[in-house]
Amino acid sequence: MSQSHMAREVAEIPEAAARFLAEAGPALAEAGNALRARDPHLLVTVARGSSDHAASYLKYAIELQAGIPVASVGPSIASIYRRPLRLAGAACLGISQSGRSPDIVEMMEAARSGGALGIAITNHAGSPMAAAADHCLALAAGEEKSVAATKTFVNSVLAGLALLAAWRQDNALTRAVAGLPDALAQAVALDWSPLAARLAQSRHAFVLGRGPTYAIAAEAALKLKETSGLHAEAYSAAEVLHGPAAIVEGGFPVLALGVADAALPQLLATAERLAAQGADVFVTGGTAPGARLLPTVPGLHPLTAPLALIATYYACVEALARQRGFDPDTPPHLRKVTETI
Repeated sequence: MSQSHMAREVAEIPEAAARFLAEAGPALAEAGNALRARDPHLLVTVARGSSDHAASYLKYAIELQAGIPVASVGPSIASIYRRPLRLAGAACLGISQSGRSPDIVEMMEAARSGGALGIAITNHAGSPMAAAADHCLALAAGEEKSVAATKTFVNSVLAGLALLAAWRQDNALTRAVAGLPDALAQAVALDWSPLAARLAQSRHAFVLGRGPTYAIAAEAALKLKETSGLHAEAYSAAEVLHGPAAIVEGGFPVLALGVADAALPQLLATAERLAAQGADVFVTGGTAPGARLLPTVPGLHPLTAPLALIATYYACVEALARQRGFDPDTPPHLRKVTETI
């Protein structure tokens, strides 16, 4: 079988990340300066699909580093319900690979009309969403032919982290972001084939995370659905214990995504508990009795480490899709650009 577009695009992730960092300096500086001048008391995000998972990742990063609440705004508030929002003193971060979905564009326009500073993250700098914003961070990811977003997701998170570092003038995060292309090159080469082998025969799975890795869990679960025809649900490693754990029994596959941050002990405790219920648990970030440890890139900043996890996972899930007899480039009933109102 010839190499899929998805496989090629996963392999391009490190290069795409390096290209963004090489080209985006002036735009990052301008947007960072604008955020410092605005000093927002609130930041809202506008996105759907994988882009919304990137927004969720950045919600945790911004709340952890800047201490500013971040809320996801439903695009239908503007596009369907036509209700204005009072966003004076706030900032609005829109994320869209294409920048073309009408509801995302309308919500960005409404946020600016409501007083928000608008910042667009998109792979298409000439898109309507970019035109609706005060500042645009162009992803420079190159063309993405596979329906499943991979390098555009990674660059969306990278752009947000780089913006956060510029805005907060955070030297440690700036250095961590600069090191991401090398970390991602290591990540895409790691072997998670034992996870793919286990999921190849499965119908259901849970993916767990906490903080930024919860956003990665949501993206991982989506990819299982859209590329591999596997019903997967993402949960916080705390929330899964409030009901969903009841269906976990012998052989139920669970992927628990951890990194070296304050949430890791609780995530590993949840992994241990589910393994004791008979689940087939795979874990990153640390060991848990009864769970299988997957390899990861060591020594990363806790806000960039989750991004390396998804790069490894993308390579794994592309192989899984082919094992399950799916074409990872053309999921059933999906298109590359989804335009909603």
